Amino acid sequence: MSYHPGWPATLTDGPVMLRPYRRSDAAAWSEIRRANRAWLEPWEPQPSQPWDEANSPSVFRLLLREMKRSARAGTSMPWAVCYEGRLVGSLTLSTIVRRAFRSATAGYWVDSRFAGRGVIPTALALAIDHAFGPGELHRIEVNIRPENRASRRVVEKLGLRQEAYHRRYLQIQGAWRDHIGYAITVEDLEPEGSLLVRWHRRQARQDGSAEHG
Repeated sequence: MSYHPGWPATLTDGPVMLRPYRRSDAAAWSEIRRANRAWLEPWEPQPSQPWDEANSPSVFRLLLREMKRSARAGTSMPWAVCYEGRLVGSLTLSTIVRRAFRSATAGYWVDSRFAGRGVIPTALALAIDHAFGPGELHRIEVNIRPENRASRRVVEKLGLRQEAYHRRYLQIQGAWRDHIGYAITVEDLEPEGSLLVRWHRRQARQDGSAEHG
């Protein structure tokens, strides 16, 4: 078995929890994915099957085996995102590379019915803090289509810096789509040392501004 620090792990902050997926998540995962087709499909590589088939409970079980295999191999950390105990999304650190690089790529999605509650910014902050701590990584990147304003707001709220513009980066819906590259390193978290702490401070400032607005 490959050396894979930081996995498995369950991470929590208030009502938001990241945990490894389970076989019992199949029905909930399928319901969310099918209900959110219009919300998710424009940003994801096109599946080889119709959407409902590609997001069925049986396909989830196949994906779960692959997620467990890559996690054991040390190339990913795949989490279910839960809010108040309910499955509402997914967050994965993938393409993990060790040695001198110590980097990973983050990808995420959330049920549109739970968008706007700070679930994914909190989840991403939890994951990045974990990656830089027990996970022993140094850099996390996130690549997002320019048109995906909701996803870009997540990383911009957390202060990830825009590093690159990747032309024709990923094939989505039959065409090669440009992506904006965002990134963060351990050094970027100084002096707090925690992205979650920084995120909570930003939320507190926003709440304070709203109260005095």
